[in-house]
Amino acid sequence: MSQEPESDQPKGQLLDLEEAIRRKVLSVDSRFEIGAYLFLYEALAFTQNELGRDGRELPSEKRHVTGTELLEGIRKYASTLFGPLAPTVFKSWGIRESSDFGEIVFNLVEHGLLGKTEEDRREDFEGGFDLEKAFEGPYEVKPV
Repeated sequence: MSQEPESDQPKGQLLDLEEAIRRKVLSVDSRFEIGAYLFLYEALAFTQNELGRDGRELPSEKRHVTGTELLEGIRKYASTLFGPLAPTVFKSWGIRESSDFGEIVFNLVEHGLLGKTEEDRREDFEGGFDLEKAFEGPYEVKPV
């Protein structure tokens, strides 16, 4: 999957993205909350950064991440943002298992809001990680 990193987009474009998701995707498939879709874009940008594939100068095929890479990025990014509360946040968005991220990705792909290669498949997201076990501690509380 590939998309311009969200942090590089002007605020107006982010609002346009949210509106496009609401209009194109959620009007057809309301299984997942808007937060799940926006988180997916953030996790994709995080993953691209972690893998050194986030440069705007790179062609989109060089920024591409696989479903397996994206799932690992989602797990790491959610751990950073939500810690042990990640499963609760995911459930509040309608996400029950890692394959739901594949559904989100392919909803975006089908509506022209995310790119994919010929090799990308929904099945790439099956059995990725257990939402409950992937975020078990221990967690260190850091002073601010």
